[in-house]
Amino acid sequence: MKNQYFESCPMDISDDDILKAMRNISGYLDITPGDFKEIYRFAYKHAIDRLRHSVKAKDVMTRNVISVEENTSLEEVAKILNRYVISGVPVIDDDKSVVGVISEKDFLFHMGAKEKRTFMGVVAHCLKSKGCVAISMRKQNAKDIMTSPAVTVDEKTPVSEIANIFIEENINRTPVVGPGQKLVGIVTRTDIVRSSCFIENQKKGHV
Repeated sequence: MKNQYFESCPMDISDDDILKAMRNISGYLDITPGDFKEIYRFAYKHAIDRLRHSVKAKDVMTRNVISVEENTSLEEVAKILNRYVISGVPVIDDDKSVVGVISEKDFLFHMGAKEKRTFMGVVAHCLKSKGCVAISMRKQNAKDIMTSPAVTVDEKTPVSEIANIFIEENINRTPVVGPGQKLVGIVTRTDIVRSSCFIENQKKGHV
């Protein structure tokens, strides 16, 4: 599958652009404009491929990770997501190892939107039901509705690979773990987009 986050094509260079560039190079060039253009395209591709694999999870991840424990009440989990304006967090056990991820989707799924996991699905369910659909969840904890096992990566995983994981698994975040599944960071879709901009700036020589 092509990486939808990093897929990029060289700009369309005209023959006039190439001729002007060749004139700016001192000395004699035994090369045609067509050859020059082809070399540029290959060089561009190799540079982007190199950058894709040089940026790792450790370069873009958030290290101060907001997480919850298995026995954290769902009420507290909801308060944490609201307080930090985030849509999901890793769930850890007593040893600080990642055992799952809990997100808005998990809440929605267990509140009635089992088919599409959408907010409007819950609204529709509420409108045809009596009482609050969340009441049955009041006594539950994170471990009761979290997605487990969590999809995780390590610090050396290339960002391009993480982007593919997001697409294939249809997830928005992945915990970064060390030995023993210990939580060391988290990478989100936003981090992937930022790293894509970083690569583009490197390619343009801005960083």
